[in-house]
Amino acid sequence: MQQNIHGGDIYSRPVRLDFSVNGNPLGMPVEARLSLLAAIDHVGEYPDAAAGELTETVNHMLSVQSGREIPKEYLLFGNGASELFLAIVHALKPKNIVIPVPSFYGYEYAAKAADSHIKYAYLSEETAFCPGKELLQELTADIDLLFLANPNNPTGQLLGREYLRELLEHCRQQGIIVVLDECFIEFCETDREQPRSLLGKIDQYENLLLVRAFTKSFAMPGVRLGYLVCSNEGLREKIRRQLPEWNLSVFAQRAGIVCAEQAEQYLQDTVEYVKTKRAYLREGLEALGIRVVSGEADFLLLYTTQPIYDRLLAKGILIRNCENFRGLGEGYYRIAVKKQEENEVLLRELAMGD
Repeated sequence: MQQNIHGGDIYSRPVRLDFSVNGNPLGMPVEARLSLLAAIDHVGEYPDAAAGELTETVNHMLSVQSGREIPKEYLLFGNGASELFLAIVHALKPKNIVIPVPSFYGYEYAAKAADSHIKYAYLSEETAFCPGKELLQELTADIDLLFLANPNNPTGQLLGREYLRELLEHCRQQGIIVVLDECFIEFCETDREQPRSLLGKIDQYENLLLVRAFTKSFAMPGVRLGYLVCSNEGLREKIRRQLPEWNLSVFAQRAGIVCAEQAEQYLQDTVEYVKTKRAYLREGLEALGIRVVSGEADFLLLYTTQPIYDRLLAKGILIRNCENFRGLGEGYYRIAVKKQEENEVLLRELAMGD
């Protein structure tokens, strides 16, 4: 049996509130839920292998977000971001991969699937786990690929725009492909003048593979839908050949179309809601003597010497124990930003103690 090393392990224990999975607290859009029901009428048909309508609607969503036209040819879809990570490494067969840690285990999983050598770049707690010059020093000419998240999981840290551009230019000069995971970028505040995403600059970097997913942003991890944006046709075609035909079900395509159509207002509401509830949670946690890493996503990384994982689990509340994240250890936990009433329950149970 495969061990669950991620959050969301609600199947082997009684859980009434799951703070271990950091999805959108607003939940899946109602229209998307209805689209899943309507898709039942199409299960006797093969899904569109070219995902034509999905491509059109997601392309429009991204063009609105970036303030420029994103060529639809730049898009590749996967059964979640995880399938795309695997397709990337199987297509490129990188000998040496750099992974800054702590970060999402899925990068390591993909690298091992390709038998790549992994070089871990340990981020310092003193800098709130933000990468700096030390990461650039690890990116030498013998490195083939870099996995990088913006914002990072589990820290929630966003990279500075100038630093990110310096890093990409450095990688270009060294011949390094950069897989930039932006699966949580849509939870972060931004504006057209100072975008946090590199989506609008995708044409400037032929070595950039930008990966996102509907999983977290639209609260649909069970549907499985991710996408990749890349301006390099040669890279895209290598990756495309590693993806199965019909890798997107009729359910994933219909839900993705509706979510993309609803995205502009829904994601604006999401950013405001998450910002307010994240601040509420942080203030409440710090009042209880728990140290909080200052992140900008829909989750918070915590440190405490209190045995809060077992204490909360005994009350049916699951949080993410981060001691198995490479670069962290005992005492680190991650909690999702959830609905106000759920956040209140968490803080109340923490305040009550044993």
